[in-house]
Formats: sequence, C-alpha cells, structure tokens
Amino acid sequence: MKFIKKPKNIFLLDGFGALLTTLLLFFVLRTFNDFFGLSKSILGYLAALALVFSIYSIFCYFLVSDNWKSFLKIICAANIFYCFLTIGILVFNYHNISIFGIAYFLGEIAVIVGIVFLEIKMIREK
Repeated sequence: MKFIKKPKNIFLLDGFGALLTTLLLFFVLRTFNDFFGLSKSILGYLAALALVFSIYSIFCYFLVSDNWKSFLKIICAANIFYCFLTIGILVFNYHNISIFGIAYFLGEIAVIVGIVFLEIKMIREK
C-alpha cells in the first residue's frame, strides 16, 4: 500500500486500469462479441470512453502537482458515471448479454468501485 500513499500515484493506478479496460473491451470483447452478447459498437464506445479516462488520469499523474484533489474528484465522478452507464447498458441489453458478459461487467464494476473508494479516501485524508 506504499504505492497509494503518494496522492499522485492514484492517477497512475486509475490510468493504467482504464487502459486495461480499453484494451480488454476493444480487442477481446469486441473480437468475441457474440460470446459476450453486446454489439461491437457498444463495446467500441465503452472502450473509447475508458481511453479518454485513461489519458486524463495519466496526464494528471505527470502534469498536476497542486490542487490534485480537484482533478481526482473529476476522475472519481467519471468512474461513478462509467459504472452507472455500464449498469444501464446491462439492463437495456439484458435479453442479449450472456452470463459471461454479465460476469465481466460486474467484475469490472467491482474493481472500479474499489478504486473509487480509494480515491474518496485520499480526497478526505490529504
């Protein structure tokens, strides 16, 4: 947990997590979209959104030194938005999505919620 002790490192964790999400959505889930049950376009949009979040977080890691809490609040809100968006997509596409798709997205949401809790903890502590 020493990694998380430095406030800027949460941006790096968030950025690489969002990059991993981008790669999984775009290259794995889109390739096997019939297996997971969502269209390539939906997966592409989610991947693009995750890429934007990744770029934002990585830029914050390198460029933000003062007032980092404001920037962390933005990515925290964006992560919460992404979770609600994903839940909405699951509900709207419940008739098409497979159990594997549901498992993937619920797992992704669980990881993001864990990161959001870390972000909120850092905002309150420092």
